[in-house]
Amino acid sequence: MLDKAVAVPDPPTALAGSARPRSRSKDLIPLGSVAAVYAVVQLLLVVPGTGLGWDETVYVSQVSPDLPAAFFSAPRARGITYLVAPVTMLTSSVSVLRVYLAVLAAAALLLSLWVWRGLLPTRVLALAGGLYAGLWTTVFYGPQAMPNLWVAFGALFTVGCFLRAAPAGVAAGVAFTALMRPGDAIWLVLPLLCAAWAVPPRRRVALAAALLVGLVAGGAEWAVEAHLRYGGLLPRLRRASEIQGGLGWNPAFTDQLRALDGRTLCRPCNVPWSRPYTGLWWFALPPLTAGGLVAAYRSGRGTLVAALPTAVALFLAVPYLLMVGYAAPRFLLPAYALLAIPVALCLDRLFAACRTRRPLALTALCAALVAHLALQFTIAGGAAARSRADRAAFTAIAGELHRLGVRPPCIVSGTEAVRAASATGCAARQVYGGHDGSITARELVSLARTRPTAVLVSGHSPPRWAPNWRPHPLPALPGHPDYRAYLPPAPPAP
Repeated sequence: MLDKAVAVPDPPTALAGSARPRSRSKDLIPLGSVAAVYAVVQLLLVVPGTGLGWDETVYVSQVSPDLPAAFFSAPRARGITYLVAPVTMLTSSVSVLRVYLAVLAAAALLLSLWVWRGLLPTRVLALAGGLYAGLWTTVFYGPQAMPNLWVAFGALFTVGCFLRAAPAGVAAGVAFTALMRPGDAIWLVLPLLCAAWAVPPRRRVALAAALLVGLVAGGAEWAVEAHLRYGGLLPRLRRASEIQGGLGWNPAFTDQLRALDGRTLCRPCNVPWSRPYTGLWWFALPPLTAGGLVAAYRSGRGTLVAALPTAVALFLAVPYLLMVGYAAPRFLLPAYALLAIPVALCLDRLFAACRTRRPLALTALCAALVAHLALQFTIAGGAAARSRADRAAFTAIAGELHRLGVRPPCIVSGTEAVRAASATGCAARQVYGGHDGSITARELVSLARTRPTAVLVSGHSPPRWAPNWRPHPLPALPGHPDYRAYLPPAPPAP
């Protein structure tokens, strides 16, 4: 029975109704249309004028010939750096990078849905893709150099290949995910290894081996770097836990819910929840997922096609809902991608039932989806507007620092040093004590004697180790009142 669930049916199995065999071109039209619309929305809402965020700057600077490499902390992996390298090594244009990532994200969405072809009707896959691509986080992070969305595509691709009993695809999907975020890849592999034991022996070994080979291949670079820079895997894992506030029992359900109103990071998440309606869809997610599981069970065919992505989604959400003491909506993107499958199954059944029996209910359901998408696009537009404001602010700050003589080769430290250094063309070096600590205070003072150096502070107090440094006001930076730079009392020696 499980053998039938895992094998690709011929003709395609229909969990949400009858399905007829379709040519690839006919399947490509609806799935390709979803991917194309996703690309267009990114290009219109997010790409124009947005600047690199703090994490993006760290990843991009590793391969950009125009930027000194920022400090690469223990939790980070270099997969997203490799992904952007073909563009960043050729041009420093953020707009070109954004367009490249937007198009690539749309192609990845199409590919990750395409491997499910034959397991589910095309209309269900198109609906699942539209639901996932319609989330503000999916739109906002599509053209950004951040790994979480790519983990989501890798997870969706991997589970689809697993259900098709395609070991090569499983290994490739896990390796790609591990290259982006090794920790997420472990949470992806665990439930799939358990599911492999329910597969007939002739396929069990191949699928289990593919999962482990992909995990080792994708995580090898991170493990080697752990031994070279941190003295082993365990020391790097301990340091990564410290940077994330200490992994343990830290339920973050309410923090993640608050962050849905457009916050890219909620740490600490003690700000007022001014727009609770932005989290309504979160409460609809569990019943819709359950409805999809029921629809798959009642169809009598391929229950595993709905149950497995649900189980993997729960595993991927565990560390961010229960173990990390702060919230960022991008953390749950992989879980949302997989839950889109059972949710689409449920909505497909609801559409079918309302279309034949309850036209008013069908109208209400369509209106709710339209309102949901409109709200998500509005939130994405607001997040993009804040990114544009930040870019303008850092451009003005860079101009003022240049006027003060802080020019390459220079060093910037302190509050928001990574983005300010990137805009100024300087190296960012943080004094030990924070999670990006890469230099001692004595070393920084010593370097300031030979290079232009600035320490950026939000407030009036200079660093304790630089009491005689001269303060200079800087252009306003959102969220940082009285932003100023402290420069050494004497200019650096030539």
